[in-house]
Amino acid sequence: MYADALQQAIDELGRLPGIGPKSAQRLAFHLLESDPADVERLTTAISEMRARVRFCDRCANIAEDDLCTVCADPRRDGSVLCVVEEPRDVVAIERTSGFGGHYHVLGGAISPIDGVGPDQLRIRDLLGRLDAEEVGEVILATNPTIEGEATAMYLARLLEPLGVEVTRIASGLPVGGDLEYADELTLGRALAGRRKVGGDESGTG
Repeated sequence: MYADALQQAIDELGRLPGIGPKSAQRLAFHLLESDPADVERLTTAISEMRARVRFCDRCANIAEDDLCTVCADPRRDGSVLCVVEEPRDVVAIERTSGFGGHYHVLGGAISPIDGVGPDQLRIRDLLGRLDAEEVGEVILATNPTIEGEATAMYLARLLEPLGVEVTRIASGLPVGGDLEYADELTLGRALAGRRKVGGDESGTG
């Protein structure tokens, strides 16, 4: 129906998460009708992102150097490690300004139906950081989904025998939701009201 070049753009845009055929068509026509300079800025930004952005060697957060800005900050408390699923969850927690420790990005959550098991996540790297960085508390901040809860419980069972305090962010977050979409107040309260995982379920403040 459309010229080959336009149809190719529609097809590629349609491969993006959350973009259906109609949205892809609207975006393609918008780009086609936009000022060439605006389109050039967009393509340059995407190319720069692909060329410069990488994952932190320590925590797997988004970075432009060997270490992300959090890991490179000497003011952060290295004894507290907050475990999240994806780099965007780091951004969500940082927006609360209520956490001053370090992060560890798993790269997903345990989901047998999707073929994702513990070996596909950065759990071994997490264990290696405990002694090396003298971690005293691990905060499990996986998403309040079935997969996120399963991952948190797996990690709790794995970490508790190692003598580290394991806590879970409070359930102020809606079940089935993602940290990415939580507002700062709700997420801040959930972080502050984290609880110990295991025998003592009382909040740790």
